[in-house]
Parts: sequence; C-alpha cells; structure tokens
Amino acid sequence: MAPLFEPEFSNNSFGFRPNKNSRQAVGQARDYIHQGLNYIVDTDLKNFFDEVDHCLLLNLIYQKVKCKTTMRLIRKWLRVPIKINGKLQKRRKGVPQGSPLSPLLSNILLDELDKEMTRRKLKFVRYADDFSIYCKSENQAKATAKVIAKFLKTKLQLTINEEKSGIRRPVNFTILGFGFVPTYRKGSKNDYQLVVAEKAWKKLKEQLKNISRKTAPAKLEERITKIKEVQRGWLNYFRGTSIMGKLRDLDGWLRNRLRYCIWHDWKKPERKRKNLIRLGVDQGHAYAFSRTRKGGWAIAQSPILSTTITLKRLKQRGYQSLTDVYIELNPSLCEPPST
Repeated sequence: MAPLFEPEFSNNSFGFRPNKNSRQAVGQARDYIHQGLNYIVDTDLKNFFDEVDHCLLLNLIYQKVKCKTTMRLIRKWLRVPIKINGKLQKRRKGVPQGSPLSPLLSNILLDELDKEMTRRKLKFVRYADDFSIYCKSENQAKATAKVIAKFLKTKLQLTINEEKSGIRRPVNFTILGFGFVPTYRKGSKNDYQLVVAEKAWKKLKEQLKNISRKTAPAKLEERITKIKEVQRGWLNYFRGTSIMGKLRDLDGWLRNRLRYCIWHDWKKPERKRKNLIRLGVDQGHAYAFSRTRKGGWAIAQSPILSTTITLKRLKQRGYQSLTDVYIELNPSLCEPPST
C-alpha cells in the first residue's frame, strides 16, 4: 500500500516514512523559527489512535486500493475486538497500535490535514499525530488555530487536547525532545540553537536509574551493557547540542549509582572488608567502613569508594562515560579552533 500513497504525502510530514526522520522535522522547525515565524500553534490530538473513524479511513484507502480482498482484511483488522475490564468488545472506531500498518494508516488520514494546511499556504511540521504551525503574528496564530480545530472536528472527526495545545513562543516550545534558546548574537534577531528539553533529560535519568537500581538482579557487566545501549541511542539522537556540562553531572551521579550496586553486591561486612583491602585500603579503614552504619548511598559518594572504585577501574569493566560517547559521536568537539 505504501508505494500508492507515499508519492502524494506532504514533504512536511516526517513521521514513519522512508528517508524521513525526527531530526529532519526538528531542523525544519528551526528553519521556520529562523525565518521569523515565532508564533507557533502547538497542537496535540486527543487520543488520536482511539478516535479514528473507520468509515472515513476506509473511504480514503479505497480511493487508491481497489482490491476487495485487501480492503476486507483491513476492515477486519480495524474491527478486532478489544478487551475492556476482562470482556471482549467490538471496536467501532480507533486503530490498533503496535502494528507496522498503524503509522501508514495515520499518515493516510492526516494527509487530509496536510493538504488543508498546504492549501492555506501555512508553514507546518507534522510527525505522525503531532504537528505544529508557524506564524508571523499572534493574531495570525490564533486565527489559524481556530480554523484548523474546526477542520479537524468537522472533516476528520478528531478533537484537540486543549490542555496540551496552545500558541507558543520558541523559548516555550518543544518538539520531539528538543527545545530552543536564543543565541543573542549581534545582528541575528531570530537565531536560536537547539537544546535538549527537560522532559528528555528526565526520561534518560529514569532509564539509567532503573538499570542501576541496586535491588535489580544483574551483574555489573550486564548493567554496563544496558547503559551503553541507552546512552548511545540517546546521545546519537541529540548529537550536535551543547550538553557537555549536564553530561558531566550525570556521569558523576551514574558512577556513584554503580558504586552503590557494587557495595550492595558485596553484602556481608567481612566480604566488604576483604574487597576494600584488595582495592588498596589499609586494614583499619577497611574494617571501619565495612562495619559502618551509614547508608549505601552515602558510602557510594564517600572518598572510600571514589578513590578505590575509580573511573579507570570501571572502564576496565567496560564502562564508558556519557561525555566520552558524546565526543566520539561528535568528533568536531575535539578539533582545535581554526586560526
């Protein structure tokens, strides 16, 4: 089905399409902001995948897919019963999520929205069911928001989530995990640079926290492997942003989490004493710290572990700091400034 619809999709639609990605969507948004379109209609659709009208969607598909067998299969798939409170109920609207077909169907339906915005000569960026429109003035943004909300309601039978939608300025706007801050360079009034949104930082920290939870049954090597998977994907996505300072702070916190896991794994006081001695601590301090009543997190941050379970020793076990990975993904950060 995709080859039938793909050629007619808008260039400003970036979600789940070949040769399109979220970084391109963010780049297009920044270009619009740099053009002075600093009033942004940020729109969030309310329960989009649960509200899709089957008849409307099937009619749009049938305009290009004339195969009766394919249409029957899609109709059956759309109407697969859903379990609510332990009972199967017929699905009268909405699209099942988690299938390769779901993103294509959402693009087919929302392409009607793209066509309407293109017809009105609006500057917009859409990634799946998230879209934003870029305007020159607040009045234009308000008028545009009203017109688009009416179109969604009457033509596509979709409603806007009023709590998450609104008219934003660049400094209050986030798109796909990125935010914008002004650079204040001379002669560049509308120059903004990309930063990582606070929500994305919290999500990364939560992921690392779950991996480095002391009560989670895992060996140190397994934790480090999982950390590498998370940090490489996250840092590759946000490459090119100025985040070295925050990464250093996060690195220190993560290393202490790993030290806490190691301390917890040693369990018994006698084993702690022997391991501390093996790491170079004298017998007196090793005995005192192995019998301490301080909590594990306090010990993890104390000099007794930071000077024994050092960054060098963690690297020998396979650990790689966030800053090292980021520099590896951004070699230009290491290049000396041109003279």
